[in-house]
Amino acid sequence: MNPRALRAAGPAILIAAAVLTAVAALMYGGAADPLATGDPGPFVRWGLPLAKLIVNVSAAVMAGSLVLALFALKAGEREFDGALDVASIGAAVLTVASGTVGFLTFLDSFNPQLSAGPEFGAQLGTFLTAVELGRTWLITTIAAAVVTILAFAIRSWTSTLLTAILALASLVPMATQGHSGELASHDATVTALSLHVLGAAVWLGGLVLLVALRPILPAARVPDVLLRYSSIALVAFAVVALSGLARTLSSISAWDQLTTPYGGILCVKVFALVVMGLLGAWYRQRLIGRIGRATQAARSFWSLIAVELAFMGVASGAAAALARTPPPATETPYSSTPAEILTDEPLPPELSLDRWFTTWDVDLLWAFVAAAGIALYLAGVIRLRRRGDRWPVYRTVLWVLGMLLLFWVTSGPVNAYQDYLFSLHMLGHMLLTMGIPLLLVPGAPITLALRAIAKRDDGTRGGREWIMWAVHSPYARVITHPLVAAALFVGSLWVFYYTDLFRWSLYDHLGHVWMVTHFLVTGFLFVMTLTGIDPLPYRMPYPGRLVTLIAVMAIHAFFGVAMMMQSGLMVAEWFGAMGRTWGPTPMEDQYIGGGVAWSIGEIPTLITAIVVAIQWSRSDERQQRRADRHADRTDDAELEAYNARLARLAERDSAAGR
Repeated sequence: MNPRALRAAGPAILIAAAVLTAVAALMYGGAADPLATGDPGPFVRWGLPLAKLIVNVSAAVMAGSLVLALFALKAGEREFDGALDVASIGAAVLTVASGTVGFLTFLDSFNPQLSAGPEFGAQLGTFLTAVELGRTWLITTIAAAVVTILAFAIRSWTSTLLTAILALASLVPMATQGHSGELASHDATVTALSLHVLGAAVWLGGLVLLVALRPILPAARVPDVLLRYSSIALVAFAVVALSGLARTLSSISAWDQLTTPYGGILCVKVFALVVMGLLGAWYRQRLIGRIGRATQAARSFWSLIAVELAFMGVASGAAAALARTPPPATETPYSSTPAEILTDEPLPPELSLDRWFTTWDVDLLWAFVAAAGIALYLAGVIRLRRRGDRWPVYRTVLWVLGMLLLFWVTSGPVNAYQDYLFSLHMLGHMLLTMGIPLLLVPGAPITLALRAIAKRDDGTRGGREWIMWAVHSPYARVITHPLVAAALFVGSLWVFYYTDLFRWSLYDHLGHVWMVTHFLVTGFLFVMTLTGIDPLPYRMPYPGRLVTLIAVMAIHAFFGVAMMMQSGLMVAEWFGAMGRTWGPTPMEDQYIGGGVAWSIGEIPTLITAIVVAIQWSRSDERQQRRADRHADRTDDAELEAYNARLARLAERDSAAGR
């Protein structure tokens, strides 16, 4: 297919396939059938899923265009500006569509009597501000409107990056809704949906941008842009596939449930995703490299893109229908115990010795992070070895152990019991902020990435260029200053546990994700400023590092003691209301948690101090060896010159005395 023809026909193919699939799936699943009571009418029954379909597609265009622009195009050129224009259009459509979904959701949920009076407006305002489902669409609408303006007004690298972050973040509230249309409360479901939505948006939006930019993209640059998009799409496909599998397992518990309407629509979506994955592998392996040399290869490639757009429409339409189709009915016991009311999970059995090795509560997000961290690190090491460069084995071993420890902390018994035992929560916190960074920092991931990732020479920014930008940015110069990193490291303890941030991390899964991320990053920065070899704008002299460590150890120990001496229970309505009949009492458990912060938390700090002392000693030895080699090369010329200067001074003093 001709690229210019595809530019016009591509969006039509995508939307037509999506709408037809959504309508067919809604009819098949019965999601648009009239309700026995409280029916909102055919306009809402059909309009809501179709409006959500427009939300999904426009959100993908917004986010995917920005991501592809950052990693495949050059700021200041026509294609980059065109990508931002496409993102702005997608965000504008998303603004209108998400506002429409919010309004239709209000009609669907409460079936109010439409009127222009103040009572209807008050009801709508209450829904959008006081009800979680309404706030979701209000936040999405506002964020999309902001992205619309920013993407239209900005043209620089940094502002585009910040806009892309906001665009991706604006998709997260939508992920709090399950495929059944209800707010998903289970942490694993929310995580899976968030990853699924983000991966699909980057994948679909990037493809739409390729179609939109092809007529204005110079032919010589097409293969490079396509190859970069293909790499992004490969990662997105893996994220979509794995997160989709996790989400499916939470709604489909038996093979025979695939014969239900929900299962049938799900099979259509899976089939479309598999076909798109195969098409992506085909043109990555066979066609992209030949586009610049063969006209027929280019036509075949763009024809496959048209086919892929059609299947993306099918997948999008099926996803919109699944959002309105109830999953197979399962017998779910009513959440009647205190633990079930607070955590949506039954109270686990007592934490015995064997459960330290057999209990798992996998957090999909951090499982992705750990797996990707190991895979990318090993890929970098392999690339260095293939070109004949060496990379210390111990660095690889420590990095892999650190990632495995991260997975164990976020998906093992610590994660399974931290909502019920404060001491387990504190153990996980200490490992996140002190134990895991002590293994990750010696792995020197930034240095490895800068050596392994190929440098670009066409003015665009790849992984290496963005890492270099991040390392030398003003923000990095501030947070990587040893004193700032130390203040963030130790100050976060007091701010987190003595404000409502701790309560937020317990009640909201997003707060829990923020907690893990924050303490992992602040711990990594603190250890890196003291012992790391990765490039930093400023490094404190070794005596200053040891003094900083001693001060941090003292403040950290004081925090642990203060926690042990606490007379009241922290977040009493949570830890004091679980209804545990095993283990220590909540106050005893909090005392144990303070002891963990005081004793176990000091061990990594002590190890860090020993490492700093060893590095200091080796630094002095290296400096002395350099001085000795210099003296050997110059035959002690500096020493002889110094002695001669002393002799002249002595002669002058002697002459003056006479």
